[in-house]
Amino acid sequence: MTPHDAAAPGTDDAGRQGPVHDARIVALERTWDNAPGLVGQLTAVNHSTISLRFVVTGFVFLAIGGALSMFMRLQLSWFDAEVLDPARYNQFVTMHGTTMMFLFAVPIMAGFAMYLVPKMIGARDLPFPRMSAFGYWCYLFGGIFLYSSFLFDAVPDGGWFMYVPLTDATYSPGLGADFWLIGVTFAEISAVTAAVELIVAILLTRAPGMELRRMPLFVWAILVTAFMIAFGFPPLILASILLEIQRAFDFAFFDVARGGDPLLWQHLFWLFGHPEVYIVFLPAAGVVSMVVSTFARRPVVGYTWIVMALVAVGFLSFGLWVHHMFAVGIPLLALAFFSAASMAVALPMGVQVFAWIATLWSGRPWMRLPMLYLLGFFAIFVCGGLTGVMVALVPFNWQVHDTHFIVAHLHYVLIGGLLFPLLAGLYYWLPLVSGRMPSDSIGRVGFWMVFVGFNLAFLPMHLTGLLGLPRRVYTYSAELGVHWLNLLSTAAAFLMTVGMVAVLLDVILCFRHGHRGGRNPWNAGTLEWSLAAPVPSYNFASMARIADRDPLWERAATIADVARSDGLLSDAGHGHRELLGTGIVSSAPEQVIRISRSTWLPLLSGLVLAAILACFIAKLYLPAALLALPLLGLFGRWAWTTGDPHAPPTLDAGRGLVLPSQRAARNAPGWWALVISLLIDGSLFASLVFSYFYLWLNAPAWPPAGIGLGGWTVPVLALALLLAAGATSHLAMRALHGGRRAVAIGAWIATAVAGAVFVAAHLQAMATTGSPQAHAYASVVWTLAGFHAVHVAVAVLFAGFIALRIARGRTDAWRPLDARVGAGLWRYVVGQGLVAWAVIHLFPRLA
Repeated sequence: MTPHDAAAPGTDDAGRQGPVHDARIVALERTWDNAPGLVGQLTAVNHSTISLRFVVTGFVFLAIGGALSMFMRLQLSWFDAEVLDPARYNQFVTMHGTTMMFLFAVPIMAGFAMYLVPKMIGARDLPFPRMSAFGYWCYLFGGIFLYSSFLFDAVPDGGWFMYVPLTDATYSPGLGADFWLIGVTFAEISAVTAAVELIVAILLTRAPGMELRRMPLFVWAILVTAFMIAFGFPPLILASILLEIQRAFDFAFFDVARGGDPLLWQHLFWLFGHPEVYIVFLPAAGVVSMVVSTFARRPVVGYTWIVMALVAVGFLSFGLWVHHMFAVGIPLLALAFFSAASMAVALPMGVQVFAWIATLWSGRPWMRLPMLYLLGFFAIFVCGGLTGVMVALVPFNWQVHDTHFIVAHLHYVLIGGLLFPLLAGLYYWLPLVSGRMPSDSIGRVGFWMVFVGFNLAFLPMHLTGLLGLPRRVYTYSAELGVHWLNLLSTAAAFLMTVGMVAVLLDVILCFRHGHRGGRNPWNAGTLEWSLAAPVPSYNFASMARIADRDPLWERAATIADVARSDGLLSDAGHGHRELLGTGIVSSAPEQVIRISRSTWLPLLSGLVLAAILACFIAKLYLPAALLALPLLGLFGRWAWTTGDPHAPPTLDAGRGLVLPSQRAARNAPGWWALVISLLIDGSLFASLVFSYFYLWLNAPAWPPAGIGLGGWTVPVLALALLLAAGATSHLAMRALHGGRRAVAIGAWIATAVAGAVFVAAHLQAMATTGSPQAHAYASVVWTLAGFHAVHVAVAVLFAGFIALRIARGRTDAWRPLDARVGAGLWRYVVGQGLVAWAVIHLFPRLA
């Protein structure tokens, strides 16, 4: 079936604007709607509400970051200008880059993903709605925390990359760097939680029949991006923690005089930084694939090739981080490898571009406003990609590395690769969110102002860079001869800003004054367009079966199927929010997932965490430690009330289908959330181990003279205790499966005791290492031991939690999820401990 054989835009197959509001529909609305008033907004966890907050907040930070850039452009518009003094210019450069990279680019695409993915895969919500809400509050509070530095005259000024030693306590003694390190790390929690949420949602909550090969390309892009976040963000989080520890407690990770190395920061930062470029771009590429297919009025060409290209980009992006370090003195052989890898990533990127062009070429393009922004994307992003190949060549990179040529390249890639697809997606899905159509005339005027303004602003920067204009410098001399080009760039930047204001004004006016768009005004083929506009809080009244990548083009009756009140999970009379869990590969129904309703827990947890970080930056370490107790209490309450603690092992899914509840299902969301979370934590731990060996490679002696290794007795005893804790957790699981409740409780208590004693024994074993302030070896070894001790402490608390759950009858042989999660956590903690023990106690003796 072609798109033109499907239902006409604006209606479902029967010409109706929405489902009949029978008793079941009313029950769905009552169950899924947010509570009224301010309380309802503060306690909301519904994915549509939270995701729109991400998008709106992202645009607010875009406006703030854009305003900072206008002051920077005014300062550079003419030689020897005095709009900003040098210190303020450095602060604005730092805050502009930080805002755009950490507070706009990633969060706003996360917002798009959290809104669209459930609707595209046929789910009512994300599987962990409270975690989504908590992530948003961390994002908002992290941004506020960062910008509160203006109130204390402690604005970060070390660049958005915060290179050391410029940002250590010696050269940045104030609180500016601390605001950056803590604020950005706080905000990054939202990206990590979103990654866990989206991976589990895509793997486990797709509509029946939506196999992996039938997922929309946007969903594929988000899945790859989420895994990239899982492996890419931990190195930066670790780097931020290490630098903050060095600043606060005088550790020596980056101090050359005490065996540290400032280049360790660059390695950790760019292990995040270059994948970050593709973390931003791949969701935008998913948007392009969706919009191109709809407005070409045909399925996208080369679906499988695009999927493979997305995966290839995700994989290759982790081998390019030294691309940003060509000028620091790396051996030539390594430079050759990373130069080749930097050029190789252009191949899968090119596959996608040619697939999009082929789709348009073989279709009948419909030139509406979203397509206009895509054409702008093609022009700008290809130029950015070409300059990317240029800077991948080491000799050329050496010449332009610290010039405005790099500024131009960066903005052509990020604005071309993110902003234009973002605006295309905004106009494409705006009728779904608002139920109304935006103004075509205002949108076109905004497009041309943004497109022309952008190119006139950043194209001349290639030339000013080649002429020698350095980046991150607040002024320049008249003899350089670039003042007229800089004046043009400044004027064009203001033109682009006016265009963005026009676009945002058009979006705002659309919600009140746009004409009604009806259902599916673009005649798109994917599942989200089967919903009424604006979308009801429960998304789908029934879970429909999907048999094609473009279900609305292949079977127009899908619109009626998802609106039925007699399908799967259509009965919400029990008052529980339910999702349908399906197989990872087969997408066959496997479980009923009951999720949480509105609650104060995410907001309260975010506020307490913000208070802890505020105390930390104020050097109030005892109050910060004491505030950890209410935070643990909130998380304990969170874990205790997850899902429906009273749900039976099986639930009626409707139409005679009886499925396990998630606590009794093998592929429970909680289990997969643990797996993904441990992958993220494992990346963090691997980054710490990498730091250890990087410092070892550059050290003349390891450990240095004066630091002893001690005997074997206490380390071996500690290792035996750790292995015993792992063994008893395994025995506890076997006892639970065998119905021996008392034995299971005792085994979990024994596990907790063994873990607690291990921590004490291992701290005793570390005594011979001496002060962590003495040398980088002691700093990294104590950090490794402390990192693992924190994990053991968490596992100890969780073991006690499971024992209590079993005693209260909420975990048993038929509902073993909590115990499975606890046993999996202990296996990981033991494995991590073995690696840490070998690095700390075995490697120095062998080396």
